[in-house]
Amino acid sequence: MRVLVIYESMYGNTHQIAEAIAEGMDLPEDVAVLPVSEATHTMLDQVDLIVVGGPTHAHGMSRERTRKAAVDAAKKPSKALHLDPTAAGVGLRDWFDSLGTVHGMAAGFDTRNEAPAVFTGRAATGIAKMLRQHGMTLAAEPESFLVDKHNQLLPGELGRAFVWGENLAHTLTSLKSTT
Repeated sequence: MRVLVIYESMYGNTHQIAEAIAEGMDLPEDVAVLPVSEATHTMLDQVDLIVVGGPTHAHGMSRERTRKAAVDAAKKPSKALHLDPTAAGVGLRDWFDSLGTVHGMAAGFDTRNEAPAVFTGRAATGIAKMLRQHGMTLAAEPESFLVDKHNQLLPGELGRAFVWGENLAHTLTSLKSTT
């Protein structure tokens, strides 16, 4: 089974979650983790499962202006934020706009502030919707991983991501064995 975990990350949290999901899948030779700026349509046609994640900005997927605001916030010493090396790349919304139709299994996740989703929004919901609109079938319900008010992953979130990855691999294995 081949899996591609694609992420957009501003402060490294979504990147860390993507890596933990991949580790949980326990398919080291068959799982690639890539920033969205490096994911091509050709790559998507060559995998059994696509997992896509990004940060929640302004109640949904990031936009050019929200990514710029995140970069600007990281420049303020008082914020103690550090940009992920991939932060300057393309965002998921723009990537989806240029994607076209892709067939196969997919799953979506996000990182968002620790608060009820009604207050924070959930990028994962929009990601899942976009995955379906581009022809993919969801292998799991969208998942959120939480950060605190200082943009740090909450304790246990990497472990939850690992387990979510294990569950995705199990689902994929089960689906593959029935076909």
